[in-house]
Amino acid sequence: MSRVRIFLAGATGVIGERVAPLLRDAGHDVAGMTRSPAKAETLAALGARPVVCDVFDRGRLEAEVVSFAPEILLHLLTDLPDEPSRIAELAEANNRIRTEGTANLLSAARAASCGRVLAESVAWTLTGAGEAAAAELERSVLTAGGVVLRYGQLYGPGTYHPAGAPGPPRVHVDEAARRTVEVLGAPSGVVTIVDEAGEGDPLRRS
Repeated sequence: MSRVRIFLAGATGVIGERVAPLLRDAGHDVAGMTRSPAKAETLAALGARPVVCDVFDRGRLEAEVVSFAPEILLHLLTDLPDEPSRIAELAEANNRIRTEGTANLLSAARAASCGRVLAESVAWTLTGAGEAAAAELERSVLTAGGVVLRYGQLYGPGTYHPAGAPGPPRVHVDEAARRTVEVLGAPSGVVTIVDEAGEGDPLRRS
């Protein structure tokens, strides 16, 4: 892909912090969004222009995206606890990212005339409110002509599985980042990113 401007939401997350330098090395202009001012220096070191903004501040978010004028918006935002034992307890925060956060990012992309949006989802079946939130994310992104990235369970440094692989579907976090960059030009649809045999082509579309 030729050099493009990419707005990366979730740039300091476990996938985002790996994607940012890959985008830089590929020659792209990257704005990396974080809600934490303390992480601005980290983003600059990763090769991204730091944007300190909360995805739920819709007006500020739109202004930042419009100002950067990206050709691609990459939504890798999550809100997950450090301890996996607290995922269920704090699930509502991540559900809100998938629903309200995604809606705000899509609105900002429209305001900036950004023609491509790719957004993180999961390759396994959720239940209850989590299932509904993921379905809303996928529906809204596909309706906007975007690409849904369904990742397997992440493993490797910085993930919930740092020393060993979980059951399928799964993908090593470094491989997930590499494949994310590979599919920036994918047509609208669902891209499943997994790394184990038996899950089908790792860039399978459905």
